[in-house]
Amino acid sequence: MGTAFFDATNEPEVRPRDDAAVLPGGRAAKGRLRRAAMLQALAAAIWIPQAGLLAIAVGRIADGGGLHDILWPAVGTLLLGLVRSGLDAAGGRLAFRAARAELSRKRRIAVSALSISSPVDRGRPASGKAASVIGEQAELIVPYLVRFQPARMKASLVPLVILAVILPVSWIAALVLLFAAPLIPVFMALIGWRAQAASERQLVATGGLNGFLLDRLRGLATIRALDAVDATALRLRDEADALRKRTMTVLKIAFLSSAVLELFAALGVAMIAVYVGFSLLGEIRFGTWSGRLDLTEGLFILLLAPAFFEPLRELSAVWHDRAAGEAGLKALDSIAAGDLSIQGSGQAMASAGEEAPAIGLENLAFRYGADEPLILDGFHLEIAGGEHLALLGASGSGKSTLLSLIAGLAPCTGGRIVIGGVELLGHTAAALRGSMAWIGQKPHIFAGTITGNISLGRPGITRSDAAKALDAARLGKVADAYGSQPLGEAGIGLSGGEALRLAIARAACNPHLKIILADEPTAHLDAATAAEVTESLLSLARGRTLIVATHDPLLAARMHRSMRIDADLIIREAAE
Repeated sequence: MGTAFFDATNEPEVRPRDDAAVLPGGRAAKGRLRRAAMLQALAAAIWIPQAGLLAIAVGRIADGGGLHDILWPAVGTLLLGLVRSGLDAAGGRLAFRAARAELSRKRRIAVSALSISSPVDRGRPASGKAASVIGEQAELIVPYLVRFQPARMKASLVPLVILAVILPVSWIAALVLLFAAPLIPVFMALIGWRAQAASERQLVATGGLNGFLLDRLRGLATIRALDAVDATALRLRDEADALRKRTMTVLKIAFLSSAVLELFAALGVAMIAVYVGFSLLGEIRFGTWSGRLDLTEGLFILLLAPAFFEPLRELSAVWHDRAAGEAGLKALDSIAAGDLSIQGSGQAMASAGEEAPAIGLENLAFRYGADEPLILDGFHLEIAGGEHLALLGASGSGKSTLLSLIAGLAPCTGGRIVIGGVELLGHTAAALRGSMAWIGQKPHIFAGTITGNISLGRPGITRSDAAKALDAARLGKVADAYGSQPLGEAGIGLSGGEALRLAIARAACNPHLKIILADEPTAHLDAATAAEVTESLLSLARGRTLIVATHDPLLAARMHRSMRIDADLIIREAAE
């Protein structure tokens, strides 16, 4: 990490998304899920010979048979029951392991996509929403894969096998089942479409509420200062009430699907029972291929009739899992489908050479999305090696975007960027970032000691190096005061100026540092603190190329050169 692109405000490195590395695991997981579903379907089909043995045993008892006549059917029923239980347990265990593996794979893809998504990507999901999707909503995938997939296979195979077994015994019983069965999936599909839409709306509301909570917690001090606590509480109550209504809608649809299935299943079994009963009483003398039903045949049909509908009932019971699981998969896939990604986001290596490199921006163009207007168009800029440049301009004029493009945090729409004679491309960006540091307005401070926040676990950085970096950033006294006492998460215990100087100390620990990109480093600071940060930054930038985006005229006056950035002017000059 000592040679990686060092972002002084966030994590020191990002890891690339490697879909090729996880796709084989996805195919293996799907194969295990199919095998698990087949085992559970086979376990359900074993009830057919069990029902036959039970019917034979009861028929022999009715004919006056003794214990020896039912012994072997009873033993066979017991053995088949043990085999059935073993197959069902093995299939469930295999399905659960495969589902967890598939969930882990999907999470790795989503987290990897987040890690390389550009900070300037406007479509990047909010932190609260992303955490909700990856940590909470993604868990809905496991019940979907463990229960719905096997239930769907059983519903596809077992009723057909039972129908094929009943047909040679009684064609009318088979006909009743044949007409009752299709009504169930038709109504389930109609209800399922609405269930999936309701589940997606519920997940969106959950993610939105989590994002709302996280944003308000981050701005709690501002909310109190503006006396907006009551308004925030009312908004939170409205959001929670909307989520409650969406959740109840999903549950109502789930109960409705179960009620529809139970109705048709009960009607189908009742019709079979009426037919078998009247046939055994001699009131109905048709429906079989020859003669009339006897007790063994009638009992066999009665035992199989509920089993015919059982897979469909199980499918209905897990239909809500399908809707929720597919909505969770869709949410994960939406995170993985970011528009802008960091160029060359693999392990960064330090670029060759000892001198500060020159930077050239040639005919540069950039837009955030394919359907959005150009932020930069035909922009030219030459920065000499070791030069200190201030970018001035109104908010939204493109200053921060320029810094992001130089750092390779997003690909250019047009033109090119050349750093030290090397064009910034996907395969060169990681190496070029090895000599860069980014210092932003609000550096992130991790829970830990000051020394740990400087080294960040990068190899080759000793306590002596961290102490020198602290002195260079004028934080020695602060470090001595804290000692080994840990800082709070997000820099609790440090002032804004101290946090920025800590970010400067982080950058000073990079022995290959040649380019410093600073985005509004003195914003929101009082004059004395801003002057201290400026001195620390200039001390770090000696002999290095420094580009600062700022509104601070005092900081700009300390640079070698200042340049005013105005989006309208840039486009107008390009047109000329």
